[in-house]
Amino acid sequence: MKAALASHDFGTVFHVARAEAGISYSMIAAVCGIKPERVGTLAKGDGKVTTFEKIVRIADAFRIPGHMVGLAPRPWETPRDGSAGVAPRREFLKTSAAASLAVGLPELSRPSTGGKVGSDLPGKLRQRTARLRRLDDVLGGGDTFRTYLGEYHSTRALLRRRSYTEETGRALLSVLAEQAQQAGWAAFDDGRHAEARGLYEASQKAAEDAGDAALAGNALAFLAYQGLRGDRQARHDAVQTAARSCATAGQDAAPGVRALLYERLAWAHAVAGHADETERALEAAHAALAEVDGAPQPDWAAWVDETELQIMSGRCWTELRRPLRAVPVLESALARFDDSHARDKALYLSWLADSYLTAGEVEQAATVTGRVLDLSSGVASVRPRERLDPVLRRLSTHQAVPVVADVLEQARS
Repeated sequence: MKAALASHDFGTVFHVARAEAGISYSMIAAVCGIKPERVGTLAKGDGKVTTFEKIVRIADAFRIPGHMVGLAPRPWETPRDGSAGVAPRREFLKTSAAASLAVGLPELSRPSTGGKVGSDLPGKLRQRTARLRRLDDVLGGGDTFRTYLGEYHSTRALLRRRSYTEETGRALLSVLAEQAQQAGWAAFDDGRHAEARGLYEASQKAAEDAGDAALAGNALAFLAYQGLRGDRQARHDAVQTAARSCATAGQDAAPGVRALLYERLAWAHAVAGHADETERALEAAHAALAEVDGAPQPDWAAWVDETELQIMSGRCWTELRRPLRAVPVLESALARFDDSHARDKALYLSWLADSYLTAGEVEQAATVTGRVLDLSSGVASVRPRERLDPVLRRLSTHQAVPVVADVLEQARS
C-alpha cells in the first residue's frame, strides 16, 4: 500500500481546485494540513505527498475515493458487492469543486472591534452567502452546518462591535436573517432540530428589525416546515404558521418568493390532510411563478422553478394518498433532475416509491427505493433515511418478492 501511496501526487487536484473553483492555496493548505507554499509547489507538478496521514486528510477533504489513491474505502463511501462504491455525485472533480466553496471564498475585512462598516459590505456579504448556498445543492447539512453557522456568528459579531449608518445596519440585519435561515436549514438537515428552531426564530427577529418582510415570511415558512414533524396539534399550528408566512411577505413580495411560500403552505396542508386547501395553495404558487418572467429574484428563492413546483405537487399528492396524480408529475420532473443533487433527488424519489406502493406497484416501489439508497449513501443528511424508513417497513410485508428482498438486504447492509 505504501508503495502505491508514494507514487501519487495531488498537483492536478490543487490546480483544478484553484482554477475552476477559485480556492486559494492558503485555504487548501488549511483544510489539508500542509503549508501554502507546498501546495503551490505541488500544483506546479513538483514533488509528491508521501505521508500517509496527509494523503488520508487530502482524500477526505476532497472526497477522493480511496481506491484512486491506494487507500481502503473511506468511511463516507458505501461498499457494494465487496468493492468500494461511490455514488455519481461523488465523482471527483464535481464534488471537490463544490466542497471547496466552503473554504475557498476570499476573506472579507471584518475587524472584530472599531471602525465604521462601509455601505458596500452588506452587498459583499450577500454575494458570499449566495455562493455558499450552492453547497446545499450537493452536500448535506452535516457537511455545511458549521460553515453556515460560522458565517452567521461572524456577521452577528460585526453588528455588535462595529459602527455603521442606519441604512447599512438594516442591510446587515437582512443579511444576518438570510444567514440564520441557511444555518437553520443545515441544522434541520443534520437532525439538529432545537438548533434549527433557534436559528429560524433569530432569523425572523433580524428580518423584522431590518424591515425585510419577505425574509420574515420565509423564516415563518421554515418554522412551519419543521413543525410538521410533530403531532396533530403541532401540524395544525404549522398550517397556521405557513399561512402567516404568506401574509407576512405580502403580495408585494417578489413572485419567486410568493411561489416558494405558497408551495410550502401547500405542503403544510397536505401533511395535515387538507386536499382542497392543498390544491388552492399549489395553484397560487403556479400563478406566482408565472409572474417571474425573467425578473430578478432574491437568491434564496431563485431555486424555485417549474420542476421544483412539479415535485412539490407530487409530494403533496403522495401525502394525500392520490398516487394517480402523484406518480406522473414526479416521474416527469425527476427525469429532468440531476443526480448530482443527490440528497434532494433521493428525498423526492422516496415520495415516488411511496406513491407506487399506495398504487400497489410493489416491484416499481422497490426499484425506486434502491435508487434512493444508492443516491443517499454518503450524504451527510438524516432526512433521506428518515423518509425511507416507513417505505421500507411497508415493503417488508412483500419480502417474498425477489426485487423487494434485494432492496431490503441493500438497506440492511
